[in-house]
Amino acid sequence: MWHDIEAKVDLLNFSLVAEVAAELIRDSGGAPLTIGVSGGWGVGKSSLVKMVGKVLEGEKGADKKYVFLEFNAWLYQGFDDARQALLQSVSDRLLEVASSRKTFVQEVLDLRHRIKWLRVGRMALPTVAGFIAGGTLGGPLGAVLGAAGGLVKSVDDVSREKELEKLKEAYGQLQPELAEVLKEKQPESLPKEIQGLRDAFEDILAKLDVTLVVLVDDLDRCLPDTAIATLEAMRLLLHVPRTAFIIAADEQMIRSAVRVHFGDADISDDLVTSYFDKLIQVPLRVPRLGINEVKVYVALLLAELAERRNRLPANAFAATQTALLASLKRAWTGGITHDVLKRAFGEHAAAMATEIDMAEQLAPVLVTAEQISGNPRLIKRFLNNLFIRDSVARAQGMTTGFDVLVKMQLFERCASSAAFEYLAKEVAGHDEGRLKVLADIEPALQKGEDYKAPDQSWSASFYEQWLKLNPPLAKTNLKPFLYLSRDRAPSMASYDELSAEARSVLEAALQADSVLPGLTAQFKTLSEQEAERVLVRLVRKTRSENWSGSSVTRCFNCTDAHPNLGGVLATGLREIPPKQRPPQIGPLLAKKVWATELIAEWKGDKETPEQLRNLLTIKGK
Repeated sequence: MWHDIEAKVDLLNFSLVAEVAAELIRDSGGAPLTIGVSGGWGVGKSSLVKMVGKVLEGEKGADKKYVFLEFNAWLYQGFDDARQALLQSVSDRLLEVASSRKTFVQEVLDLRHRIKWLRVGRMALPTVAGFIAGGTLGGPLGAVLGAAGGLVKSVDDVSREKELEKLKEAYGQLQPELAEVLKEKQPESLPKEIQGLRDAFEDILAKLDVTLVVLVDDLDRCLPDTAIATLEAMRLLLHVPRTAFIIAADEQMIRSAVRVHFGDADISDDLVTSYFDKLIQVPLRVPRLGINEVKVYVALLLAELAERRNRLPANAFAATQTALLASLKRAWTGGITHDVLKRAFGEHAAAMATEIDMAEQLAPVLVTAEQISGNPRLIKRFLNNLFIRDSVARAQGMTTGFDVLVKMQLFERCASSAAFEYLAKEVAGHDEGRLKVLADIEPALQKGEDYKAPDQSWSASFYEQWLKLNPPLAKTNLKPFLYLSRDRAPSMASYDELSAEARSVLEAALQADSVLPGLTAQFKTLSEQEAERVLVRLVRKTRSENWSGSSVTRCFNCTDAHPNLGGVLATGLREIPPKQRPPQIGPLLAKKVWATELIAEWKGDKETPEQLRNLLTIKGK
């Protein structure tokens, strides 16, 4: 089994990109730098960000040149102010370094006090804005709180009184320890206090003679407000000399967050780009995996498992990894062939023959199948589920060939619902569980003849590719595999189980073919996280139904209830082949702020159906 976490070992040849990012930090000359590592879900953003840190950590004297901090904004969503959590994490890490070096500890403690004071100031300004001329944060704050409290009681504003009580409590806790940093008799305006924090931060880094490297992960999992607050904290408060931020986030999700952040303001694409460029100086995109990369990835995953199971001796995996990644760097000279894989395994090639064949055969399909598209996370889940099913089959005494199990699971993962139902029906109708229509198709394909689909649902190119894979299935009893794939084995999509309420909403949504007020209301009863899980399944179902207009339309019930999830739907809609974009969703898109960029892209694409282009109108034009 392989864990669904960021990789600590490079199996994807990402070290080349990591070296480029590390070189940018080295060459910055101490200037502040923000690098955005972009890519879709599961492509390896987190792994690549960690690898950049690993490259820098491997430099001679790195412990004296760099201070590393890993920050996951998603952990603080709903529990704490992400901006404050980042500032606090930075000060905590600097205190660890200063304490270990036994120098400049007091300066770091002063920085921590400023951060706490800034938090009180941010709480205070909205509450007592009418009493603090110029946003003063110094000594008058105590007196102002008392005056504001009197006014609150006089107007009987209960909610405002609660805010004020929180502020008084926080101020009372901080007042003693702040006495040496911010004198009560020397009030500062909020802008001056922010600048003071920046100056103190910059001074500490200079005195410690280090560059702070912050590795930020899971930013695109956050709600828009949290994502933007974290980015702005980096840019406005911490963007000083000797800092580098490496941020893993999908660019489209961040752009959508920018639009949501500005609410109903009608901002152009250029303004969104300018804002994004201010936050992210250097965008790096995770390279998409091709057939050669997937061959190496699958081979290395299987080799890693073989070593854990003692089928390969200790250190054999490391030697194979070195050889394959070196070959991958020269793949342009001839690709990763069967012989290249065998040479990489060396004397263990015979023992790993099945794994080598599996990597070679699966790679083209795992890359070209729309439902996987070379995504490392989906490939890993595919293999995990494969070995689970193999264990279940052996435990139940099923005589299932592993190669057939691989081929059948690939079909389940990539075939449409209609195609799977056709296969199941044909197998169930045969006494020996065979797919008799393959008796003529498989030999014809082996002879190089044209593919003739046995059913309309099997007309896509995937099915031809799948049928060409070994082994042939015409004489195989497929009933045990259907039993494993649908009745008892864990679902490949079960990584985020739904609550009973969410399952009920999903079932209702799958029956809908339009936007229904009642269904939208049901979505509103779900939390945004639960609604997102339902939306992901709706998009997946829509994909399997070849993006039909009605299946796409029903997804808008979710985004109407939770507009923040518009970016999730927009990402899915971008997968629709241009000529298949359904015209009926034009009026639905035209009303959505989150769809502005998508609308511009589709209107500018000549392959978009003319009827849809005519229906699409950008808000305000």
